[in-house]
Amino acid sequence: MVVRRRKKTRRLRGRTRTMGYGRIGQHRKSGSKGGFGAAGMHKHMWTWVVKYAPTWFGKHGFNPPETLEVKPVEINVGELAEHLDKWLSQGLARKEGDKIVVNLAELGYNKLLGRGRIDKPVKVIVPEATQRAIEKIQAAGGEVVTTAASSEE
Repeated sequence: MVVRRRKKTRRLRGRTRTMGYGRIGQHRKSGSKGGFGAAGMHKHMWTWVVKYAPTWFGKHGFNPPETLEVKPVEINVGELAEHLDKWLSQGLARKEGDKIVVNLAELGYNKLLGRGRIDKPVKVIVPEATQRAIEKIQAAGGEVVTTAASSEE
């Protein structure tokens, strides 16, 4: 028997009353759907299972409980310098004297890295910072306040 690539109903638009399925109720009742519920999933509906429900059968393990490990969300000193003016205008950073105060924890960052250059005096409040980042900010006349217990100062 030749495999039909397209559905038969696409060829039978506007034709006859039975659309080629015979006279009395053929292709109409529950016998044409292949069973109730999940009947035939390992037999005549297997191609449907492979395509639409590949994890239907078998054991699939369990979801481990979420750990308390904090994933690092880092920002470099150079990126910090680029964002300062924008954060000041949006009210996410403030001025204290001649320094700009930025709380990176409130902005979603938890680590300050030392790549890039900064030339403005900045006070940065952050959970963690690398030694190189601290040195660069101090060289520009700023300071770094680390809030984490295991900080690298």
